[in-house]
Amino acid sequence: MTKNFVDSDIVSIAERLEPFYEELAGKNVLMCGGGGFLGRYFTAVFQYLNREILSEPCKLTVLDNFISANNPSYESGERDNVTFVHHNIVEPYETDITFDYIIQAAGIASPFYYRAFPLETIEVSVSGTKQMLEMAKRMGARLMFFSSSEIYGDPDPKYIPTPESYPGSVSCLGARACYDESKRLGETLCRVYHTHFGVHTNMVRPFNVYGPGMGELDYRVLPNFASKAKSGSAFHIYGDGRQTRTFCYINDAIVGFMHVLLRGVPGEPYNIGNPKPEISMADLAGQIKSLLNISNEVNLVGYPDSYPADEPNRRCPDIYKARTQLSYEPQISLEEGLERFFAWTQVHFVGDENL
Repeated sequence: MTKNFVDSDIVSIAERLEPFYEELAGKNVLMCGGGGFLGRYFTAVFQYLNREILSEPCKLTVLDNFISANNPSYESGERDNVTFVHHNIVEPYETDITFDYIIQAAGIASPFYYRAFPLETIEVSVSGTKQMLEMAKRMGARLMFFSSSEIYGDPDPKYIPTPESYPGSVSCLGARACYDESKRLGETLCRVYHTHFGVHTNMVRPFNVYGPGMGELDYRVLPNFASKAKSGSAFHIYGDGRQTRTFCYINDAIVGFMHVLLRGVPGEPYNIGNPKPEISMADLAGQIKSLLNISNEVNLVGYPDSYPADEPNRRCPDIYKARTQLSYEPQISLEEGLERFFAWTQVHFVGDENL
């Protein structure tokens, strides 16, 4: 099995969670979407906390149906205070456990995969989230829903960096609508359950989280570039290459998510990401070539049928709310994060010139 993370990253994340150790000890946590990129990190962090730090284990139940997981690595069963269950959260989940926290990270996040599974994408973000909200209501659990920065659509340049208060500019008929609109409705459900039923809900809006453990066939920009770098083939950039993004290394992201889960103001959404630097895809390719000292060509190409073309021109978070309310602050620069990521991919990626 390909190793999904770097041990030092897991240790670093756990150390940064020190203020929450006592809150986690002895608790029961349900992790939906545990086979995905983020879910695997949550699982590894909880396992490390249980093994090395917590006075009483935090028992984690992990659910996933692996519809888009590149390397399903979990077998049903219990080990190290973690129970793995093959389950689609669109269907009711029966359990005797009373959960303290529910992390609803189940979803189909890669544009390639939600283009291929549009109905499943909608169902997991809407019906699946409602199932989990009903469970949280019944058990008195806190629930954190993984939304997306894509709910903002293509923001008006006046709202870059984009605050949580920006209502979004999203087409309900666009190529990305199955993902964007279902995430927006998932957030609405969370707010309704908080307002009408008193459920402690929070929504996180991640901005381009990356790091070791991403699948080579994820079809997003950094895994694509990493695979091309390994194979020595040309980097392909969709469109004109001027579209910009910011990138958040996995350590900073997981720490931010845990701050939201344990300190978030009930009913509120939070941007979690790193606002600097905002970089174009063309410049990102150049930075990676310089970092790796490689000479791969960079080609601008049209959007393939399998990848939605209506991507935002710019995406950059305003994290003032997370900074002031949760004391969240990213620590890892893009240069350092890329060095860690590409060191991992050079060992674990095969290199696919056809991506």
